[in-house]
Amino acid sequence: MIAKLNGKLDSVGDDWIIIDVGGVGYHAFCSARTLRNMPETGGDVSLYIETHVREDHIHLFGFQDSGEKAWFSLVQTVQGVGAKVALAILSLYGGNELTQIVAAADKTALTRVTGVGPKVAGRIVAELKDKVAKMDLGSAALSVEASSSGTKGKPAAGPANAGDAVSALVNLGYGRADAFGAIATVGRRLGGDATIEALITEGLKELAA
Repeated sequence: MIAKLNGKLDSVGDDWIIIDVGGVGYHAFCSARTLRNMPETGGDVSLYIETHVREDHIHLFGFQDSGEKAWFSLVQTVQGVGAKVALAILSLYGGNELTQIVAAADKTALTRVTGVGPKVAGRIVAELKDKVAKMDLGSAALSVEASSSGTKGKPAAGPANAGDAVSALVNLGYGRADAFGAIATVGRRLGGDATIEALITEGLKELAA
């Protein structure tokens, strides 16, 4: 089973690349985000690989980092999401954005992905909410990346305050997934300098809405 490839970029297509590893060309499907980070032809390439073995084919899927690979596997645990749709999701949203989208139950954002309708978007949010809530609440989990269109969101709450705010809401009896979603939402709105008191207050309002 191939887990990682290091070699030279041979060629690039709409959703794939070929990596030359010691004279052997490996064809790997990639998200648009990964493809945008590829070097010029002949440049060094290092990709994490997920191998899919089927009766009629063997497909390699390449990722620029382990986080993208983890999300690729995670979203495919949802009914109705295969490799093609998973790559489409990762082409539009990075891991940080997906964490926030799932935590905030933003189904509308998911329906912007080709191949994701309202029902699939609802399943992604419902089935991944608890899993996302267990992720690290550091800056990677609550920061906002630039979207593929180049629009930037507000910076989210800092990692220490966000984690403390979630813990406070959990101590008040709210589920961790619900608390995480509320703090992710208000963190985007309040910005990185929000105090823990402000996060808790607004988080409670969000949970009561």
